[in-house]
Amino acid sequence: MTPDTAPSGQAIARLWFDVEDLFEYVVANGRPSGIQRVAFEIFRALQRDCEVRVGFLRRDSLRTSFRPVAWTSVAALFDRLTEATPVASKARAAPRAGGIRLEPVWRLQLRRLVYRLPLDLRQPALRVVRLQWEAIKAMMSLLRAVLRHGAAAVARLRPRAAMVEADASQFADLVRPGDVLVVLGAPWSSPDYAGLIARTKKRFGLHFAILVFDIIPIRRPEWCDPGLVRLFRAWFASVLPQADVVMAISRATAADVERFAAASAIALRAPVRIVPMGSGFALASTLPNAQADLPPASSYALCVATIEARKNHALLFRVWRRLLDDLPREQVPTLVFAGRVGWLVADLLQQLKNSDYLDGKIRLIEDAPDADLAALYRGCLFTVFPSLYEGWGLPVTESLAFGKPCIAARGSSLPEAGGSLVRYIDADSASDAYAVIRAVIEDPDGLRAWQAEVARSFLPVTWTQTAEAILGCVSAKWLSAAHALPRQPYR
Repeated sequence: MTPDTAPSGQAIARLWFDVEDLFEYVVANGRPSGIQRVAFEIFRALQRDCEVRVGFLRRDSLRTSFRPVAWTSVAALFDRLTEATPVASKARAAPRAGGIRLEPVWRLQLRRLVYRLPLDLRQPALRVVRLQWEAIKAMMSLLRAVLRHGAAAVARLRPRAAMVEADASQFADLVRPGDVLVVLGAPWSSPDYAGLIARTKKRFGLHFAILVFDIIPIRRPEWCDPGLVRLFRAWFASVLPQADVVMAISRATAADVERFAAASAIALRAPVRIVPMGSGFALASTLPNAQADLPPASSYALCVATIEARKNHALLFRVWRRLLDDLPREQVPTLVFAGRVGWLVADLLQQLKNSDYLDGKIRLIEDAPDADLAALYRGCLFTVFPSLYEGWGLPVTESLAFGKPCIAARGSSLPEAGGSLVRYIDADSASDAYAVIRAVIEDPDGLRAWQAEVARSFLPVTWTQTAEAILGCVSAKWLSAAHALPRQPYR
């Protein structure tokens, strides 16, 4: 029996993952956000640990169908996002200042220009830039080949070009009725995505499954760009009816999805199924040593999150200002913000600048590569995550996976992520946050005991378990019983 056939000789369904959003994301972003990290860790676990046929897809050049892309291309893309020096520019590492990694000037300028556009124009603009960049790279490759090998190199390149053009038809040759198209990422910027899914399902006899991280632009639009709110709502309302299976990363998100479906008169084909989230970096033990100028171990508290209004860094600024007023300066740990600067935080950034980052008691480390981020987790006293609304709370479970205590907001999904090992605060109350954080700072023996309890009691979910849960959600309905996974989906 080959890996592609069941005992009866019937072909086993293949899972196809749409990864186009990963390739679009990298055009204007230097490091992954939570969605990209979770999606890739699941992909990597599927490739490494799960006996299932998996394929990866991008859109074709006309954006009307899909084309296969090799796993090696997906892995190389993520390596570029997470390593200390981007693959394309290892010989010219970006300069650093004050522990902050400075991006190349062209990328910063591109990001600033793109983010000035209305949201519904950003993704089309990014696509144009990406296509132009790919064309320039292809032209430069051709010119280098001609200069190096002469005109004969052109003839040798023609077969490769023909293969690239043929990629658009390969999906039709490989796909089979009963295969499953799965979306784990963030494709809501694609025009008529629901139409693309409907046509693909009808043409090839596919099933469609989607993993929902959150619906914050719908539930809490005040923290989002108005263009994103319109775009996401239209995308979600049109895609949700197409889904044969809807998965969510927490009970809170599942409840949000079901509430939205009921309010929008969308009949879900089955209850939303909950997938447990993996914890920490799958390959943290193999990461190289940190390269940035990081603060000394045990001298700081850590907040890992994009600097945006919803993540509530402003509350921590107020808390640290009060701590410095009330306690000896040497007793107050430095507060490290690790994350890229996002949106709706102009006032906070100005306050940080005006106060000279509380005279150095707050540090901002942008776009830290995984090695630096792992070192920050390992060296911190504790982490803080006062987010006002989350679909899960990856920094909470990352903190626990590194054996570090976490103080988090008690709202939305965060108690699911942290359980009894986390201490909770009211994200709307600086006074409550101040009292909890000060109590931890003033009780170093208690903090050490808490850390020992985390190291002893936290049972991390592996990314393989997350991947298996996803397989269970889709295989239980469509794959043959002989090849359905015995592990039951997490409920």
